[in-house]
Amino acid sequence: MPSETAEREEHMAKLYVNENKKKGRINPEIYGHFSEHLGRCIYEGLYVGENSDIPNENGMRKDVVEALKEIKVPVLRWPGGCFADEYHWKDGIGPKESRKKMINTHWGGVVEDNSFGTHEFFELCRQLGCKTYINGNVGSGTVQEMSEWVEYMTFDGVSPMADLRGKNGHKEPWKVDYFGVGNENWGCGGNMRPEYYGDLYRRYQTYVRQYHKDAPLSKICCGANVADYDWTEKVLTTCGPEPSRFMDGLSLHYYVTPGGWEKKGSATQFNEADWYITLAKALYMDELVTRHGAIMDKHDPEKKIGMIVDEWGNWFDVEPGTNPGFLYQQNTMRDALVAGITLNIFNKHCDRVKMACIAQMVNVLQSVILTEGPKMIKTPTYYVFHMYKEHQGAELLESCLEGSGETGDEQTQVPALHESVSVSEDGTLNITVANLSLTEAQEVEVVLTERKGEEVSGSILTGGMGAFNTFAEPDKVKEEAFTGAVLTERGVKFTIPACSVVALRVR
Repeated sequence: MPSETAEREEHMAKLYVNENKKKGRINPEIYGHFSEHLGRCIYEGLYVGENSDIPNENGMRKDVVEALKEIKVPVLRWPGGCFADEYHWKDGIGPKESRKKMINTHWGGVVEDNSFGTHEFFELCRQLGCKTYINGNVGSGTVQEMSEWVEYMTFDGVSPMADLRGKNGHKEPWKVDYFGVGNENWGCGGNMRPEYYGDLYRRYQTYVRQYHKDAPLSKICCGANVADYDWTEKVLTTCGPEPSRFMDGLSLHYYVTPGGWEKKGSATQFNEADWYITLAKALYMDELVTRHGAIMDKHDPEKKIGMIVDEWGNWFDVEPGTNPGFLYQQNTMRDALVAGITLNIFNKHCDRVKMACIAQMVNVLQSVILTEGPKMIKTPTYYVFHMYKEHQGAELLESCLEGSGETGDEQTQVPALHESVSVSEDGTLNITVANLSLTEAQEVEVVLTERKGEEVSGSILTGGMGAFNTFAEPDKVKEEAFTGAVLTERGVKFTIPACSVVALRVR
């Protein structure tokens, strides 16, 4: 009869890692974030003003900035989103008392006083130590307006816009790392046809000048909504036959909505069926990246154009009693698993996916941070970003899972485990694994090609499927040390609990 040990080995999932097969660098910008003038993301979340009683530096909340620095935010996208295509940048510069006020027609119908504008955005990015991603206005803006904004931000010399920047207190130019020419121009950005937008893109990007030869600005073209492969094909064709002449990136937007757009469902009140359909829809990101990537490969075989998934995440119904236009939702272990799955997918497609921005940073949709007055909490999604931060800039390694099986209910089956593996410059292996099952722990053996690990450390995020942090219980769900991994002759063994995310570092 087979021994108990042999039976356990037979039912143990195997994660094979080929340290000799590096598949590309994982751009740090894959771990980017998005901040729109929407609800309490900017105001109250990131920016409280210089005169606030909440501790701040030049108006930016110190507690939020420090928390974001801990997850190594690589890039921040602003000012939208749908807001970008109704934003006129000159309204947000100069003395704050004289800046124009407007109604934010997209989000909540509240007054936008423009106290957070271009100067404030660059100050926030300075404090975070991150790259800058600006979205320009194609939907309701002019070529001249966009051209002058780029001049205002980046030109170092004598010009009307550079002089205006100096008068407003910033003589030196800023570095714009990425510039999006419009946003969702198939929808809220103008309801355009792909051929029409493609022609507009060619025109507008011409006047997004490269004023810094040593620090070039990367131009991002508006890509598709979810599975609109026709948009991708026609925009690239319009910009062809060599679209990389005009663009450095092409965007893609996809939100997970378990019940669809008409019935998104609650962020906190859900059942097992909702859990598995949500994770299945998160896994759909892999198909989207693959199929849009195949169209890009046809037009850009050398992969000069990066896929920019600059809006992704869970979109549920707003929390009861909150402004429906503010998109404020709680954040549970279900969100953590979606984040783990999605970041693993981006890692594995790092040859094409060059940047991604979760929507959104604070107080909106799948946020990493929630605030309430002077209080701040880190969400389960925050901890996943913290656990995965070692992947930033590392080399993706070939890896595959065998024997983990599937999990789910009668309607929806998903892989029980989901992973990605990278190697840092110092040779450390970074292994991230998500257990999608609500009920079953999994024994896992990591099998390495040739090395024998000398040391293993790790962390874990786990809890019930609906577990979340509140301002009364801010640490109900948090990252903790994981001590269950042991070195073997072949690699590492560990048991990953149900409904959890584990990150291991093997030296």
